[in-house]
Amino acid sequence: MSPRLRSGRLAGYSGQRGAIGLIAVCVMALALVCTLLVVDSGRLYLEKRKLQSIADTAALEAAGRGGQCAPSTTATDYAKQNATRNGFTVIANDNSRGLAVTCGTLVTNASNIRVFNADASKNDAIRVVASHTVTNSIANGVWNLFSGTPQTTTTLSATAVGALAPPVAQLTIRSTLGTINSAKSEILNKTIGGLLGGSLALTAVGWEGLANTDVNLLSYLDQLAIQLHVTAGDYQALLNAAVSPTQLINAAVKVLQVNGTVAAAIINNAVSIEAIAPNTQLLKVGDLLKVATGTPAAALNTNVKLFELIQGVAQLSSSKSAVSAAFQLNIPLVGNASITTKVIEPPQLSAIGNPALAKAGLLTGTNQIFVRTAQVRTLISLEIPVLKGVSSIASAVVGLTTPVTGVVNSLLHLNLAGVLNAVLCLISCEYTDVDIASKLDIYIEAASGESHVTDFSCANPATKSLTVLASSSLATLAIGNIDPTKAFSSLVPVDVQPIRLIDIGTRHCVAIVVCSAKRTPNVGGGFLLKAQSTVGQRTESLFYSPVAEMNLLPTYKSISSVNIINSLGATLSGLQVTYAPPTGTVSSGALASVAGLLTTVTNILVEAIQGLLAPLLDPLVNTLLSALGISLGNAEIGANLSCHMGQAYLVI
Repeated sequence: MSPRLRSGRLAGYSGQRGAIGLIAVCVMALALVCTLLVVDSGRLYLEKRKLQSIADTAALEAAGRGGQCAPSTTATDYAKQNATRNGFTVIANDNSRGLAVTCGTLVTNASNIRVFNADASKNDAIRVVASHTVTNSIANGVWNLFSGTPQTTTTLSATAVGALAPPVAQLTIRSTLGTINSAKSEILNKTIGGLLGGSLALTAVGWEGLANTDVNLLSYLDQLAIQLHVTAGDYQALLNAAVSPTQLINAAVKVLQVNGTVAAAIINNAVSIEAIAPNTQLLKVGDLLKVATGTPAAALNTNVKLFELIQGVAQLSSSKSAVSAAFQLNIPLVGNASITTKVIEPPQLSAIGNPALAKAGLLTGTNQIFVRTAQVRTLISLEIPVLKGVSSIASAVVGLTTPVTGVVNSLLHLNLAGVLNAVLCLISCEYTDVDIASKLDIYIEAASGESHVTDFSCANPATKSLTVLASSSLATLAIGNIDPTKAFSSLVPVDVQPIRLIDIGTRHCVAIVVCSAKRTPNVGGGFLLKAQSTVGQRTESLFYSPVAEMNLLPTYKSISSVNIINSLGATLSGLQVTYAPPTGTVSSGALASVAGLLTTVTNILVEAIQGLLAPLLDPLVNTLLSALGISLGNAEIGANLSCHMGQAYLVI
């Protein structure tokens, strides 16, 4: 190889080595720059992340402790305390660290995005903006160097909005049974047993135990979910699931058994009720208990009375089938009372939801928190043969010789027993024969009463309040002769006819003492008894302040509106007894001539019937209606309200 060629090749190798070295230097410089950028960016990222953590925890604590911006500044105080515990101390006159706290609410904008709306008077949500001034990054430093505006620091900021869970309110309704005695226990056995389609024999002590036993609602729903194979925690699916009355009561029994503190006698009584409950009928849990969508599980950790639950199941079962409670009671000194009760609309025992949504949905009827009593129709047929033996009634018809004789003699011209007529009756004559009715019907149609949340206040949790509107619907009360087939028909209105309380007939007699066994009715007409009235709808606003927190014993208020018992008493006072003469046998003139005498008799009859029926109201009707809890007048409304149920959470 020639020297020139060798020299050229060596020169080429040397040039390549120089180029490679230059490239290596550039690569190393670039790697160094990238490393610096990565390290510097990582530093800023960690600072930003730490700052975001400070903002998050500060917002959560300020919201979780119910901080306020006005009139106090507790929201700012709570946020700064949290930041200090996490190593982010805000010092006065030091602009390197800042913590801006703002109170307000959450709203949804036109793009359906949730945004924060500042309002110092509210603390539904609390926004915290944390800022920290740090040394500039290398990239920013280089940029600032060439841009002519050198800056050595930059300010990082992080924003977080914390809020507590929305307010939760609960309404419950309960019967005012008071102390359960032997009379009430007999009615409860036959009413609850009849509505479930069986028979019960619980003692007064047994019913008292059920009335005083609590069932945890959360445990009850969880037990139902297990039995119905519903996903745990999916309470909306559970409330819509098909369930039998047997399963509803069995779930309560299971919860009581797990509880371990409930007496065995109470559990056994619940089991005996479960045994007669139908197991093929399909109901819905949501027909008794209502839980609004989005309600936190913590709000369900409350109690319901075992008696109210069993009563509700029985009434719900009756309303969904043809089952009705039909039984007889023997009333001392009066006779038998045949009672038939049918539930037309079931009760709603408990409801839990967001009062803010309930208030907003008043016009549309959505998201309501409401409870109601059952709508019940009851027919009480009194078989009272003792009526014939009541001295005042007997005196009114037979003993008051002058008015009765005058009435019948003037209208019928009969040969009544008397000194002047005795001789004529030695051969043949007609005697008046009075027959007194032995059956009387009392009809009660009690429409359901309802209570629902209309307003609430959580501006200051210490003075929170809940407003509830209670309304009692129209009820019908009647005394007379009632067709039982129409009394429970949903198509035909109830037909109340006057009962023929007293029928004036005749009996043919010979030689005074020999009288025919055959009686001719309605010869002298009769006295008709009827009473009918209605209880008009009443509304009343109940204001609860203070009001119990969720998971505590509810704050109860009684309804002061007119109740069915008082109205039944008024109906009794409005009894009307009228004389119905036989058609075509009495002239209007003759009737007018004895009008005063008829008035005397009817007034005495009214007083006699009132004196007989009035003592029945307390032991029979009052006990029956109280046991059924069918009127707001016999019920109490319980309320609970938690302005912030559960722990705070980040919303933005």
